[in-house]
Amino acid sequence: MKILVTGGAGFIGSAVIRHIIQNTNNQILNIDKLTYAGNLESLKEIDQHPNYQFKQIDICDTEPITAALEAFKPNAIMHLAAESHVDRSIDGPEAFIQTNIVGTYTLLEAARKYWMSLEAETQQNFRFHHISTDEVYGDLGGTTDLFTETTSYAPSSPYSASKASSDHLVRVWYRTYGLPIIVTNCSNNYGPYHFPEKLIPLAILNALDAKPLPVYGDGQQVRDWLFVEDHARALYQVVTEGVVGETYNIGGHNEKQNIKVVKTICKILDELKPQANGQPYETLITFVEDRPGHDLRYAIDATKIQNELGWAPKETFETGIRKTVEWYLNNLDWCRRVQDGSYQRERLGMNL
Repeated sequence: MKILVTGGAGFIGSAVIRHIIQNTNNQILNIDKLTYAGNLESLKEIDQHPNYQFKQIDICDTEPITAALEAFKPNAIMHLAAESHVDRSIDGPEAFIQTNIVGTYTLLEAARKYWMSLEAETQQNFRFHHISTDEVYGDLGGTTDLFTETTSYAPSSPYSASKASSDHLVRVWYRTYGLPIIVTNCSNNYGPYHFPEKLIPLAILNALDAKPLPVYGDGQQVRDWLFVEDHARALYQVVTEGVVGETYNIGGHNEKQNIKVVKTICKILDELKPQANGQPYETLITFVEDRPGHDLRYAIDATKIQNELGWAPKETFETGIRKTVEWYLNNLDWCRRVQDGSYQRERLGMNL
């Protein structure tokens, strides 16, 4: 197969590309705008591989997207390019509307015209795989319910609203135009090469610098944590085996309160790299004002992908978080380089 991946220099996109190049004989064209969260260093393990190529393109730019499709002639598109940080969407929603909605529309139209130009058999085997988030479903609150593929949408932030919009556009291009699409909605990812604005890498790096570990509100918010390499396996399985027009929820079966996540990181660091002053890292935990509109709980029911495609996560939270902490301890130079002066782990999302 030839697979065009948008956003392949990002956290999840780079994991997908590493997985495909290292485990299959498929060819990859990586298209990425290279915003602050896109970093080609995340692909250094495979960037010299003959099956891999990269083009710096903004998905909102029709002409270069169209030219890339015509030159590469993909059998599938895996669409991961997106602005993805809730706090940043509160401060500056415009970039999220532009990339996540307008960019998805632009890509869909380019893909549709390319798909229509293919011969009938090639058309039938083509796939447009849209990768999305469980945040489109909104807040489960204090219930024990789980998000399923038929849960109604109720987004709570500019980020999740923009992703909900892109999901709807993708499904409409299937219903109206017949473009063969598949949608996946995943829970919170974590693992290597994660830009340090998100909870887990931020907690690790702040702890190592003996800085406060900010926890929003009372820290009781619950997320289902999915190791990024498990997610990469799932995405490849969906694009190659999934049924056209279907949605698959991908979760890690690992519901954890944010405060417990941070305390787990502290305990692992106490073991692997104790503080010079002998104090446990938990003493650095600082409760801060909650995020506006903060959802209390997300949780994925991943029964469908397990029953229909046979996928299940390999990592428990305990094994995955240890691997993650160890990776950051071994790659602190990467962490310093990707921040490049544009982000110094400051609080975002309070610019109301």
